[in-house]
Amino acid sequence: MDLIDPTGPHDHEQVVFCQDRTTGLRAIIAIHSTVLGSSLGGTRFYPFPSEEAALTDVLRLSRAMTYKSSAAGIDFGGGKAVVIGDPRRDKTETLLRSYARFVHSLGGRYITTEDVGTSEADMNVIRDETTFVTGVSVDRGGSGDPSAATAWGVFNGMRALAQRLWAQETLSGRHIAVQGVGKVGSYLVEHLVKDGCLVTVADVMPESVERLRSEHGVASVAPEEIHSVQCDVFSPCALGGTLNAESIPALRCEAVAGCANNQLATPADADRLAERGIVYAPDFIVNAGGVINISYEVGRPYDSDEAFARVARIGETLERVIERAKDEGITTEAAAERMAEERLEQAHQRAR
Repeated sequence: MDLIDPTGPHDHEQVVFCQDRTTGLRAIIAIHSTVLGSSLGGTRFYPFPSEEAALTDVLRLSRAMTYKSSAAGIDFGGGKAVVIGDPRRDKTETLLRSYARFVHSLGGRYITTEDVGTSEADMNVIRDETTFVTGVSVDRGGSGDPSAATAWGVFNGMRALAQRLWAQETLSGRHIAVQGVGKVGSYLVEHLVKDGCLVTVADVMPESVERLRSEHGVASVAPEEIHSVQCDVFSPCALGGTLNAESIPALRCEAVAGCANNQLATPADADRLAERGIVYAPDFIVNAGGVINISYEVGRPYDSDEAFARVARIGETLERVIERAKDEGITTEAAAERMAEERLEQAHQRAR
């Protein structure tokens, strides 16, 4: 994989490989861009099958964070980190502290927070070694787990879709199929149920599904069936790449909006959705609530009311994306990318 290639897909500023044999730490920190400010993004702890798979993931995720922050209008760049291992078996306090010291050595070019496989408690441990971390507990001056904010942003994006597609201010009476009900997906389901939706869920963890069935009376299907459920909105909230050449023809919905990162397996999948007449809410637009929320921790006392009010404006951002796509005859993914790239280019011009 050629990383230093200005004409290639991996135009990252810095990629750091971290190893500590004493604790077993193997991690990669990818800083895609700092043109708007310090790179901001979570630490994913995951049992990748190979270092190459981990590198591919962190490069894609960090680039997406640049676009996410840019389109959201916050003054942060894009970064991400992955720790290779099974968090249920390999995650220890000493390993997290070792990782935190690598983060600290970057001098603030990368600020971390939680992601898949890491938690608020983990961020508290990391805070003991570095100040370049967000998502720490409220009693330590942080905002806590950003999952609720991410779900709040996606929910407001869905409401914007409801206004555009069905001229209704709420999602009441609409059927939403949610793929993946982990931390963020569960929060989203709660909002949808309260808004009067019919909800169908699926997850590879049966206990997560059963909890939501018990608490909220949602319907459920097998994980391999969720993308073909007849619904109004399909919501990918698991890992990325679930919108692809195989799954898109099976979709039976009018719109797609979810919490997952990198939902499109390839750029061509945005065209596939458009060709089917399915309105796609670009993932880095609607799932930006978490990064918007934690940005309110940096350099100021955290104010949840102010942060969540800003997250709710994701619906307005999505509306601008859809309008631009319509006006320019392009996909919503292309429109969102142009919006993000224009802001980045303006920042580059100011820096010259």
